[in-house]
Amino acid sequence: MYKNRKILGFIPARGGSKGLPRKNIRSLLGKPLLSWTIEQANKSRYFDRVIISTDDQEICSVAKSFRGDVPFLRPKALATDKSQTIDAIIHAVDFLKKEGQIYDYLALIEPTSPLRKDGDLDRAVKKLIDNEKIADALVSVGEIHMEHPCIVKKIKKGFVVPYVLTKRNIVRRQDLDKAFFPYGVIYVAKLDRLLETRTFYQKRTIAYEIERWQNYEIDDLVDFVCIESILSVKNKERLR
Repeated sequence: MYKNRKILGFIPARGGSKGLPRKNIRSLLGKPLLSWTIEQANKSRYFDRVIISTDDQEICSVAKSFRGDVPFLRPKALATDKSQTIDAIIHAVDFLKKEGQIYDYLALIEPTSPLRKDGDLDRAVKKLIDNEKIADALVSVGEIHMEHPCIVKKIKKGFVVPYVLTKRNIVRRQDLDKAFFPYGVIYVAKLDRLLETRTFYQKRTIAYEIERWQNYEIDDLVDFVCIESILSVKNKERLR
């Protein structure tokens, strides 16, 4: 709880994954990927409860072995490749409401983005609640570097052309304005507004900026190897 606002942490972890099969329980530096996010969330001073939503019994068992709270198994219909996270959130909120648990804010914490600094989750929650008069949601974002939309190209009829047309010919990244990409470090929203709009990207969504080394989330094996290497370096730095 922060400023008398009840906060629910929500970790989605479905069993299916085409990009990297069983990635949520794949070993990352000796322990399951999912466990990194569970441990980070459990360190929060502000979350009143953190739950894991999964449709998979093995993931459920792994989560519980790392002190994860799995109050139910998500229906398979809400865990397909086409399923939206918001539907899993609504299912969880409805389940908890029947148990008499009502929350003011919900924080979505994705296990595929384990590159979090100590305190990231609480700083993000604090930022939104401190600004709740002018903002309804918060999204963690990282500054884009070489993937800036003004540099990105597409292939049209066999030729390489700009993906985004601009009035001036920009060839140096340093000449561009800043652009940002959302990463799954954390998303937070007023729960009533989230249920009403079904999105964290609302008219009054503010940013929580993360550092360059955090600009990764796991979708395939390349992402996994990159994150594993970064975590290995960061862990060594902590031991110095």
